[in-house]
Amino acid sequence: MSSSRLFTILGALAFLLLALVSLYRLLFWFPITIAGAEVGQTTSLFAFVISIALSIMLFQGARQRGS
Repeated sequence: MSSSRLFTILGALAFLLLALVSLYRLLFWFPITIAGAEVGQTTSLFAFVISIALSIMLFQGARQRGS
């Protein structure tokens, strides 16, 4: 396995982890406050959609490098 493929897979796993945390927040509604401002659920929805899309793209890119 080449190092670039390994880093692509690690990046995909990082985005997948972020997507799972965002999904957990969407399902269980725990509050997040940054500098006194509450972060809304819409932000978590956008984070989930973007993270899962990036994760899928990176996994596909890693698969193409391997073949």
